[in-house]
Amino acid sequence: PVPQLIEVTETSQGYDAAGLRLRLQAEVPGAVLDDHARWRKPLVAAAARLKMLGWVSGLLIAAAVGAMVTLAANAALSANAQVIAVLRLVGATDAYIARAFVRRFTLRALSGAAVGTVLGVGAVALLPSGGETAGFLTGLSFRGWHWGIPALVPLLAAVVAFAATAVAARRVLGGLS
Repeated sequence: PVPQLIEVTETSQGYDAAGLRLRLQAEVPGAVLDDHARWRKPLVAAAARLKMLGWVSGLLIAAAVGAMVTLAANAALSANAQVIAVLRLVGATDAYIARAFVRRFTLRALSGAAVGTVLGVGAVALLPSGGETAGFLTGLSFRGWHWGIPALVPLLAAVVAFAATAVAARRVLGGLS
């Protein structure tokens, strides 16, 4: 015999599991109430760990961006040491020179992150929708105001590039004196 299933739709308050078990036993002897808690709990824990992994990955990416921008700024400043010396001779201050480098690297990081974000959002938009036959990639999209979150990525990349370049420029220009 094929087991009969009863679907119970939970409200925001939940349901009375003990009362439902007693009612099932009274109406259908031998019935079993399985709320799948033993399957759900590990999945919820795994989802929480994946969310934490996403945040840690984001922080690692930001640190890598900062390191790369710092190295690139150091290289650009060192490669232009003679130009910087001439600029100083004609009266340019270190703050003026640093602003030029900071602006250049910040705008490059902003534009690069914007292009990457547009491509990433496009890829997410192309994922299958949540139909019954969509497969395992259903639900991997943004909903409502969450579509605005990727807009923060270029801004954060620009802030990281600004800070990293400013620190590198001050350090390198101080060493070139």
